[in-house]
Amino acid sequence: MTSASAEQVFDRDSLPADRTKTRFPSYGDDPKALADIYQEDINIAIWQRTAGERLKDAVDGFLAANPQFETAMSVSPDSAHAEISEATRETAPTELADNVAELVDMFCYLFGLKRAGLRLATLNRAMCPRFHVDRVPCRMVTTYHGVATEWLPHHAVDRSKLGPGSKGQSDLDSGLFASQSDIQRLTCGDVALLKGELWTGNEDAGLVHRSPAVPAGENRLLLTLDELA
Repeated sequence: MTSASAEQVFDRDSLPADRTKTRFPSYGDDPKALADIYQEDINIAIWQRTAGERLKDAVDGFLAANPQFETAMSVSPDSAHAEISEATRETAPTELADNVAELVDMFCYLFGLKRAGLRLATLNRAMCPRFHVDRVPCRMVTTYHGVATEWLPHHAVDRSKLGPGSKGQSDLDSGLFASQSDIQRLTCGDVALLKGELWTGNEDAGLVHRSPAVPAGENRLLLTLDELA
């Protein structure tokens, strides 16, 4: 995607209307696919983005300079680039900082926000290894490097087995889902909006997801964006 304002990408007046009470994923190879999150029956909207070579090189360079890194901050679309550069002590290549700022712009525009909560982290283990739902309205996630977020289709989940309902058993043994084949995974580079439990009308339908197991000797570079409380 070329550098364009979120207003040029999304027309908020033409966002799709609510349809049904079931929940499905939505996919698209255009950033406009993210606007599908406004449909009542969608609990994950995925922009199947293919990262360019310049962005891949920038990510590789950042990871080489920052094998262990984590930052969390409040950013605006206008401040994101400068604040990422400052937080990384200017080790974030321009291509990466530009891309993060672009996603902040898109997220804030879609939800009418002035600022967003940003987290950028290098991970060598699963941050949230159990399947769970987020108590947020909506979260944007993208994995710049490594294995990406795993999730379960709404119809495949027995929500009574989430959290304490598992009675200490593993996700599979608890009956949360029937088969390993139910587990879906984002592709590295995808940008996804995960609808949470605090989205109005989405109670008991937040996307069930988890961090993937990270192979030994590898790492992930993960970006998340949230609405500030």
